Amino acid sequence: MATLYIREVPEAVSETLKQRAAAQGKSLSAYVGAELARIAARPTNEEIATRLRAKDRSTGPSAEEILAAVEAGRR
Repeated sequence: MATLYIREVPEAVSETLKQRAAAQGKSLSAYVGAELARIAARPTNEEIATRLRAKDRSTGPSAEEILAAVEAGRR
């Protein structure tokens, strides 16, 4: 497991993180590590766009069908 050192963290941010860690009964290190893991697990916008572009959309509705459904919903 890697060790990270973070410099120049504003005091207010540090205090908030300490309070949140204490509220969950965790050490600051464990809390921040879990938060970093949660952030890292989320895909970036670029990754999402790449996945969407790669999807096979040949079996879905056509643009005309979508527009017709939207128009029908407005009536």
